[in-house]
Amino acid sequence: MVIVFALVALLVLSVVVAGNWLMWRRLFRDTTRGPGFVRRAGVVVIAGGWALTIGALVAERSGAPFWLQQVLAWPGFLWLALSMYLLLGVVAGEVVRPLLRRWVERRARAGAGGQEGAVPQPVPAGAVAATPPAAAPAGPQPLAALTPDTSATLTTAPPPAGQPPAPSTERPAATDADPDPAPAPETTDPSRPLAAPTRRLFVSRVVAGAAAAAAVGTVGYGTYGVLRGPKVKRVTVPLAKLPRAAHGYRIAVVSDVHLGPVLGRGFAQKVVDTINGTQPDLIAVVGDLVDGSVKDLGPAAAPLAGLRARHGAFFVTGNHEYFSGAGQWIDEVRRLGLRPLENARTELPHFDLAGVNDVAGESEGQGPDFARALGDRDTARACVLLAHQPVQIHDAVEHGVDLQLSGHTHGGQLWPGNLVAELANPTLAGLERYGDTQLYVSRGAGAWGPPTRVGAPSDITVIELASRQA
Repeated sequence: MVIVFALVALLVLSVVVAGNWLMWRRLFRDTTRGPGFVRRAGVVVIAGGWALTIGALVAERSGAPFWLQQVLAWPGFLWLALSMYLLLGVVAGEVVRPLLRRWVERRARAGAGGQEGAVPQPVPAGAVAATPPAAAPAGPQPLAALTPDTSATLTTAPPPAGQPPAPSTERPAATDADPDPAPAPETTDPSRPLAAPTRRLFVSRVVAGAAAAAAVGTVGYGTYGVLRGPKVKRVTVPLAKLPRAAHGYRIAVVSDVHLGPVLGRGFAQKVVDTINGTQPDLIAVVGDLVDGSVKDLGPAAAPLAGLRARHGAFFVTGNHEYFSGAGQWIDEVRRLGLRPLENARTELPHFDLAGVNDVAGESEGQGPDFARALGDRDTARACVLLAHQPVQIHDAVEHGVDLQLSGHTHGGQLWPGNLVAELANPTLAGLERYGDTQLYVSRGAGAWGPPTRVGAPSDITVIELASRQA
């Protein structure tokens, strides 16, 4: 098992190194004429970005001073997202590059052909037309013209007395003392085709510029989407056992807020204001509320005390609570007015509400216990279960749960991360049915790592229960 893990880690490392080398080559090496400042700056940017990313991850998990976590988190996590989309842009550019080069070469050939077939212009009266050597008239030529080096044998007659010599129009010949004469400057005539090296440089710069612009724009817009706060999503869920009196009952579901060194008190206040604005009957916080200790994040979580709902706010742990000290956070949310459901159940007027711990708690002997939470309940009543991870749906089905509310997946958060998240979870986002049990998965209100979402907008979902008896 250790060998397999080592091989997988080596494979991942090799892919990361190769990807970053390709990114440096296409963005910095191929867009410059030779070694210099730009190429060295590219190495510094890429290597420094990854150093910040690793530093941010290590600082968060090791409990480093909170100010250091904040200093490293923003640049480190943003580079993680930016580098991913830069690499995707570079890879997409490999498809575009040959097409663009072919187009440029066709334009160059068309320009060259147009010059060859140009119509001679009329010569004004009194002017002498220049005739190319190849077009010289046939017939007897002077002896000097038959020598191997015409420019070396031709002489000019001296000017008449009293008249200054005419300026020479001959170009000096290259000699051994000047082995590398300065090349003629590139023409400013737009109709003249570019040389092959210039075409390659042009194509490289266009593709690299497009990849960089797309990556920066994508990450910028995705970060703005997170920082402005989650939007409200409304979903109606019919329950067969729900009495007519509970028809239209509203549950505000919020998951994966991820308060930490990036998302702090201001973001928590936005979440609270959004939830209260929906005027829910019940609030369900289904895990991954924080990334850090109560000491560091207690002030950031303080706005949660302002949550308001007719039947209160309830909380279950997520896997990140066990990275941050689940016990202290259970005490803290209780102090803030939320009711933790630790493998427990409460009977509300029209249905049972249960909650189980996250599977990450098994390492601390505090894992989910469905028998304790649901074993002795009245199965004639509808039951709603709060469980952080969608994979817990299979136990919920066995215990006759009508609706499970979960988070954890972030909807993939960063496309194409959704492709990986779909493989690890039975439901990535939204409402699905498993036998007689329905599962709803929220994309979450915040973000972990990069404060960025692409293709998976954040949400707070208002579940409106519907009675089939109504």
